[in-house]
Amino acid sequence: MELLLIRHGLPVRKESVDGPADPELDEQGRAQAVLLADYLASESFNAIYSSPLRRALETAAPLADAQGLEVSIADGVAEFDRHANSYVPVEELRANNDPRWKEMLSGSREDSTEFRALVIETVTSIVSRHKGEKVAVVCHAGVIGAYLADVLGVTMTGPSFFAPNYTSIHRVMASRSGNRSIHTLNETAHLRGAGLRIGLYE
Repeated sequence: MELLLIRHGLPVRKESVDGPADPELDEQGRAQAVLLADYLASESFNAIYSSPLRRALETAAPLADAQGLEVSIADGVAEFDRHANSYVPVEELRANNDPRWKEMLSGSREDSTEFRALVIETVTSIVSRHKGEKVAVVCHAGVIGAYLADVLGVTMTGPSFFAPNYTSIHRVMASRSGNRSIHTLNETAHLRGAGLRIGLYE
């Protein structure tokens, strides 16, 4: 089957809120989601899954509408910081040389073995349910990094071994027997010339 892992669009910044921050998309993020759906309009999907977090659900919605599909929630592809009461896009942390950015680079956050195991288990379960089909999973940078690192056999010491861009597409051919191969990374042709933020390295 063909698996598309898609990062959400640009969300709003939220800090020190009551409960989980769970930000929605900002204006640029919503525009990115529409461009993503338009870009994939010529392809036919059998299922669309999303993280339960708002930024992922709002990114998945235009694609699901265009494909005439319902979005299925996959709790195991929520981001590692899903319960944090603040959300600052990593691109802003980097631009401001924020201490939190340095912490992420150092890999000094608490152990994330459990998070990565849940991501791999969840995506593997999705693959097993869709033999010979094409499926999109709208999720997060940490989720994409965790799964692709497993495919490549990369040992991760920080949040990710590369930086997925907003609404970037990562295509994997995967079988229920466990064979997996990466076809593309960080597809963002739909954002070219749009004047929208792309990601960490623009």
